[in-house]
Amino acid sequence: MSSTVLTTMQIGAVSYLNSRPLIEGLDQLLPAADLVLDYPSRLADALAANRLDVALIPSVEYFRRPGYEIVSDACVAARGEVMSVKLYCRVHPGRIRRLALDEGSRTSAALVRVILAERYGVCPQTEPLRMESLTSDTTADAVLLIGDRAMHRPDEQFEEVMDLGQVWYSWTGLPFVFAMWVARQDAQTEGVEDALSQARNRGLANIRKIARDEAPLLGISEDVALNYLTKNLHYHLTSAERSGLRLFCELAAQHHLVNPNVHIVFRDLVSA
Repeated sequence: MSSTVLTTMQIGAVSYLNSRPLIEGLDQLLPAADLVLDYPSRLADALAANRLDVALIPSVEYFRRPGYEIVSDACVAARGEVMSVKLYCRVHPGRIRRLALDEGSRTSAALVRVILAERYGVCPQTEPLRMESLTSDTTADAVLLIGDRAMHRPDEQFEEVMDLGQVWYSWTGLPFVFAMWVARQDAQTEGVEDALSQARNRGLANIRKIARDEAPLLGISEDVALNYLTKNLHYHLTSAERSGLRLFCELAAQHHLVNPNVHIVFRDLVSA
């Protein structure tokens, strides 16, 4: 079976506020590359189908497919409350029998199933929640929302609202990596590692402008956007993030959510 032939490097990034600092000036740093913005799950599918060379994909997708490498020290991680990944519970978490999962998520979908199994001893049936749907469009016992829409509390009352970044950190003491830059091992990606780190550094240097520009588009205040980008999120893949990534992989494998015995390959990373 022949693979798709690409004439220029194809790079996929997430179309959420949380990834904006990672792509600041990336088109200038890699002028010969095409930058595609989409939902995390769609980027993972495009990378697997050889339509992308490099993509910011959900971390769980790395564990599910062989032949990938982590190619940058830039990532989307949290060391506590993340604000954009929430489980809205209509019943106590230990009584959840049916769980609606945001269709745009795969890492958070695996994370919530690990947390419910490990912390509450439940393995609920799941159903998809379309990206344009509201929590009121499902009668499930709990609803997982991610990304920009999770930052707006739904217009209904819940038994409990769980911020999964905070739950993970309180439980494990480790950061949680939601997404990282990944490339197929056979892809031609010359210069991409340095460019991705430089883009991240530019984004962090211009974080106030990013918050100011993006906040009105999401219907949130500039202060909320700035706090989210600077206090809720962490963009460096350090040894702590690597440890959190490995632990998540082990737990997800124990619950048959990813392949067992995954070997996580870190290409020589650029130090920030």
